[in-house]
Amino acid sequence: MPLKFLKELKQGFMLHPVAAHFSNGVVPVAVLYLLLFMPTGDPFFERTVIHLLVIVLLAVPVSFYSGIRDWKTKYKGAKAPVFQKKIRLSILLSVLCVLAVSIRVAVPGVMLEGGPLAWVYAAALFAMLPTVVLLGHHGGKLAAGQRTERFR
Repeated sequence: MPLKFLKELKQGFMLHPVAAHFSNGVVPVAVLYLLLFMPTGDPFFERTVIHLLVIVLLAVPVSFYSGIRDWKTKYKGAKAPVFQKKIRLSILLSVLCVLAVSIRVAVPGVMLEGGPLAWVYAAALFAMLPTVVLLGHHGGKLAAGQRTERFR
């Protein structure tokens, strides 16, 4: 029984949706913890943010490259607008994540100290939220959208 399950899992496993949903789920949680930190000043909330961001930083490349692979194999690299939007949004998500992690690693107490760098850090996190929402939206159009159009 376990061998049959593993064989079926291997045949049907789709890396891109797993990796994409992972980072798309973690970013809102990171933003939530930043929002919890802001009124309370509780450093444990803020510390959780960096842990979540590092996880996203590791997951985004997997999602990006598996998405490119799926685009090239399943959709034959079609130059439809939805794919171009997803590629641009993925690059934006990567840049924002690298920026936020870099700031937080360079200045561990950035949110506790305040100042312009704290605003840049928070803005990068808040900008990641609509980015992942749009990535999910466009992915949903591909996965479960109207079947009347070949590529949206």
